[in-house]
Order: sequence, then structure tokens, then C-alpha cells
Amino acid sequence: MKIVFIIDQVYRHGGIERVLSIKANYLAAQKNNTVYILTTEQQGKNACYEFDHHIIFEDLNINYHRDKSYFHPKNLLKLPNHILKVKGALKKINPDIVVVCSHSADTYFMPFVLKRIPKVKEFHYSKFIEIEKRQNPSSIFKTLFFKFADYVETKYDRLVVLNPDEAAYYKSNNTVTIPNPLTFYPETVASLVAPVVIAAGRIAPVKRYDVLIDIWEQVHKKNSALKLYIYGEGDTKYVAELQKQIENKKLTASVILKGATNNIQNKMLSSSLFVMTSDNECFPLVLLEAQACGLPIISFDCPNGPRNIVIKNSGMLISMHDREGFSEAILDTMTNPLKAKEFGKNARLNASNYTVDVIMKFWVKMFEELKLGKR
Repeated sequence: MKIVFIIDQVYRHGGIERVLSIKANYLAAQKNNTVYILTTEQQGKNACYEFDHHIIFEDLNINYHRDKSYFHPKNLLKLPNHILKVKGALKKINPDIVVVCSHSADTYFMPFVLKRIPKVKEFHYSKFIEIEKRQNPSSIFKTLFFKFADYVETKYDRLVVLNPDEAAYYKSNNTVTIPNPLTFYPETVASLVAPVVIAAGRIAPVKRYDVLIDIWEQVHKKNSALKLYIYGEGDTKYVAELQKQIENKKLTASVILKGATNNIQNKMLSSSLFVMTSDNECFPLVLLEAQACGLPIISFDCPNGPRNIVIKNSGMLISMHDREGFSEAILDTMTNPLKAKEFGKNARLNASNYTVDVIMKFWVKMFEELKLGKR
């Protein structure tokens, strides 16, 4: 089977890029599969994650202005060339399946390019964030855009969402729920003895690391021996604001922005608790990774991802905005080793349901059904 994945780039560290590497590598290792990855702006840079050497990469060299909307005139001018290049590449490859990974310009025209080829669209964000905008659109353009987006979604053969709650946000009947696969499941687990709490992910306001630092200030007042390590990269302005916040609160010895890492597994295995303070999540893979390492989790009960992962007594979900409750949960877990170990044990068991072999069977089954149905 020939499978084409379409994404903007694979040189930045991110959840979509990491999951793509896992899925593409699994499929490339299967007999009779040929996997292609088409990018629009790789810019000659190396992939940040490891990809099987059999995977064929092609960059279309579109290079959208990433600081502007895809609907900005400067980006719209690039669209005709993008469509022509994608169409040419797909004609040459003649794939059995096309999967659109990132939510970029491809999303809005791909179902109409070479319609005979089955198209799948993955959604890696929660549509919860659109509810207010859809109910109270700021302009007629927004109203029309949402109608257009809904129409486009009906034209895909499948829409892949990451948890059952997300399916309710889609108006079409072509959704299927397939969670992300784990990127690792180590043989060993964290000993839970290090005085280290870890957070990881894209550094962006939606992740609310500023709130986490406020929470940590309360933790530090009651237990100054504990450390908070935050891994990730992102918005440089926001990173600078976080660092200033840490300095103003005199937490420089307690809270450390560690930047990006290529080995989050080892960082988790050297920690004792994972925390998440996001405004919203769809299916945060990083929580599963933490569970695979045997870490208990404390997270705000934000829509919609954490509640689908932090189950079976594997951690604590805190009501949104309850900073005091969050800080108390951290202190309670970090000073109660029996409770932490019980959480960690259950977390590890839950993560075993999301190994690559388990999840990829759903993808393969869907691909086979689409191939038979279309050809």
C-alpha cells in the first residue's frame, strides 16, 4: 500500500511531528507498504525525530508566512502554486491513501484534489475552543468560514479524532476515534524518590505555565526542597515572560525552564510527578508518556483530553482555576510515597492500552477499508 502523509514540516519539536514519526515508521516497517511524507516548508532542515530510512520525503517548497493567517493575502497568493504542486506530486506517486496531519492550508483543499484517492484528516486540537466563536461570531466572514470548514470536513473520507468527546463537535458522520499511540513504553519505571516535578510541552499561553508558576509559589512556601522542571520550546516572548515571573517570585532555584529535549523519557524516569495546567487539550500524548514511565499525574480537568487519560486512580484531576487545590495535590502526592506509587502503578497499566501495536491496528484496518471502498 502507498501511503502519503501531508504536514507543514518535521523539523520542529511537537506532538504532531512526534506522532507522525511513530505511525510512519510502523507502516514503513510493514511488508508491501511504501510511505511518503510531503512537506510544504521543510527548508532543507533535518527532521527533529527519527524516521525510518525507507520513508520517502518530498518538500514542495511553498513556505507560507507562518506569522500570518493562512487566509492573509500574502499566503493566499501562494495557494495556487501549492495546489498545483500537491496535485503533481500525488499524480506521480499514485497513493492508495492520503493523510493530512497538520491543520494547515492543505486541510481546506485536499478533499478536492484527485477525488479518486481516499483522504483522511487528523485533528490534533480540541474543537471546544471554537464553541464561543461559533455561537458569537465576530463578523460575517467568521460565520461563512465556519460553514466552509464544516462543508470541507464532510468531503473527507474519514476524520480522525483523538477521543470520544471530540466526535460530538463534528457535524459530519465520517468521524472515527483513534487515540495517539505511545512513543515509548520503557522496561523500567520512575522510582518516585527524586524531589522533582516535571511539566513538558509547547511553551505557549494556552498551556498556562504562568499559572503553574503561581501554583508552584504556594508549593515552595510549604516545601522548598521540591523542584519544578519545565521542558519545551515555543513563543520566545512568552518564555521571557515566564522567566521574569520566576525571577520576580524568587523561584530561580526552584523552577527551571529546561528548554527542548530529545529524550523526554529519561527526564520523566528521573522525576516523581507530572503536572499539566492547560486551558484545553485534545489528547495530550505527554500524559500517556508520563504514565508509561509510572508517573502519577495532576492536571486541571480541562476540556477534553486529561479526563480521558487520568483514570483508574492514576492521578488527580483538579477543577479549573482551583490553584490552591492544585498546589495541595502536588504537596500531598510528593509527601505520600505509598499514594504516589499506587497512582504510578495504575498509570502504567492504563498506558499499556495505547502501545503502538495496539493503536496502529485501528489505522491499518481503516486504510484497508478505504482502499477497498474507493478502488
